[in-house]
Amino acid sequence: MPTSFVLYALSVFAMATITDDANSCVRRGMQQFREGKVAESLEEFAEAMKKDPRIEPYLWQQGISQYYAKQYAEGRRQFELHRVVNPHDVENAAWHFLCVAQADGLQKARRSLIEIDTARDPRVPLAQVYALYAGDGSAAEILAAAAEADNAQATMYAHLYLGLYYEVAGEPAKAETHLRQAVAAKLENVYMHEVAKVHIQQRNWMP
Repeated sequence: MPTSFVLYALSVFAMATITDDANSCVRRGMQQFREGKVAESLEEFAEAMKKDPRIEPYLWQQGISQYYAKQYAEGRRQFELHRVVNPHDVENAAWHFLCVAQADGLQKARRSLIEIDTARDPRVPLAQVYALYAGDGSAAEILAAAAEADNAQATMYAHLYLGLYYEVAGEPAKAETHLRQAVAAKLENVYMHEVAKVHIQQRNWMP
């Protein structure tokens, strides 16, 4: 049995036993983030880890808050930790890439891109997003895949990850255009949709 599978199986068991107090902190942290209170969200995530240290590898939400707090080294570490418990998540690899790109540039981010099997993450168009971040794909392929899927979530993912990519690539106008389109997707109670909203707020882009 592969070591990675053993680690993953153990991590699923561990997550099932995380204390309610720690999980409550995570929920509060997520709500603070939705409200644009990045520093406060990080306080809640830190409190969650104090209440139950086993939760740390699962805290991808903390990594996103660290990104917006410009704590790129800490965010990179968080997404590397999350890989242990969620090894084939394109979004985890993407946020790791974004943290590295902000700190050290696109070329180093590509060299450091977490290797995953994109076939294990069926969400459209995340395979195409991964290819773009790896330097092998294009924006056109992402948008085409989202158009073929023809649903609000695929549209949101396409524009969110294009906008984030263009920002670290030094193309702010394209970044803003795509992130506004991500926000415009007709979705409710989808955390990554809320991330797009917070991004616009954090960048002080006018309505």
